[in-house]
Amino acid sequence: MRAVGAIVGALAAAAVGFAPAAAANDVQSKQWYLGPMQADQMWKVSTGKGVKVALIDTGVKADTPSLKGQVLTGETPKAVSYHSTKDYLGHGTTMAELIAGTGAGGGLKGLAPGAKIVPYRIELKGLKGGADEKKKTPEPEDAIRAAADTDAQIISMSFGEQAPTPKERAAIEYAASKGKLLVAAVGNAGRQTGDGDNIGYPAAFPYVVGIAATDKSLSVSKFSSSGNYVDLSAPGSGFPGWCDATFRSYCDDVNGTSSAAAIASGAAALIWSAHPDWTVNQVTRSLLDTAGRTWAKNNPSRYGGYGFIRPRLVLGNPKYDAGPAHVDPLAKYNDGDLLAKSGGAAATSSSSAPSSSPSASTPSQAQGKGSSGATSAAGSSAESSSDGNTLWIALGAAAAVIVIGGAGVAVMRARRAR
Repeated sequence: MRAVGAIVGALAAAAVGFAPAAAANDVQSKQWYLGPMQADQMWKVSTGKGVKVALIDTGVKADTPSLKGQVLTGETPKAVSYHSTKDYLGHGTTMAELIAGTGAGGGLKGLAPGAKIVPYRIELKGLKGGADEKKKTPEPEDAIRAAADTDAQIISMSFGEQAPTPKERAAIEYAASKGKLLVAAVGNAGRQTGDGDNIGYPAAFPYVVGIAATDKSLSVSKFSSSGNYVDLSAPGSGFPGWCDATFRSYCDDVNGTSSAAAIASGAAALIWSAHPDWTVNQVTRSLLDTAGRTWAKNNPSRYGGYGFIRPRLVLGNPKYDAGPAHVDPLAKYNDGDLLAKSGGAAATSSSSAPSSSPSASTPSQAQGKGSSGATSAAGSSAESSSDGNTLWIALGAAAAVIVIGGAGVAVMRARRAR
């Protein structure tokens, strides 16, 4: 058994806690991104209903007030279901709430409160219980493969390893061939550590959409890793989350790209719910096309990728054209279009209409207390939509070019210009 390195968003929280029984607005008012992203407007069109998100993490506590009824505990495949609803760090539960929490009882409000979570518990840093516990806990590749064989459309992964493994890459490709949208946190080895271009796996694998974190100023957070594998950016700092396994209270400022990946998964769920006949290629293309950026679309940033997620530009445009179903929008960075190779059959199964590392891995949210400083961003701009009630933020990006190093050369995508 290998211990999977980091939870890419450490529950590195300030020591300020507050009980979930507090007024709902106490927590949700700190989810600063819900306003600028116009969540209330999006929910009039889509809440993510009918979409299932396979969450591979530290397990999910299914009975928090915000998650009651939101976690499909019986749908985790038996072979990888060991303690899937026992969260030993609080990390997986936070991710689940950020994706699909209802906000009940003063809890976090998910970006896709109509979506459902299927929990997977893997061995990440912090797992207790000794050798027997580790033996029973699935490896990431086993969870990915199992999720690929279910009807979950999205696989959300807020963990990372410094080096790739052949088994995990094979599992990723298998899931991609099944038409799943694979979303992963890029890591927290940002420039404050002097090693910003150290993106982990699975985010660095082809067919995985790598998500960077932004702060409240809409700048890429200093802790967020950078490099060729950043595809999009999403909110990742300055809001609460669970910070241990006791679930007595949330903590402020739970920072990391883990949260960004979860929120991006929620954004994808909103879009897929509104367009259940779309393939993974069309959902991905819609996220890339509508992302806020101040740079050329064909020149993705090493810090923010194609830009900041803006799902309402898809939901608010009934004439939006998502492009061809069986053309991978990231084909030039991937190893060919696996859906095309499979004849498109996989796309149908995963997008059917919804019903009415050598090193130990750690969670994506690196434990940096209040890591809210922005990596140098070329500024941010705001533009108002024609309906006059929506503010869309275009994320700025640094122009610096840093060469990626590390052990991932064998699976490196084509190098990006910025």
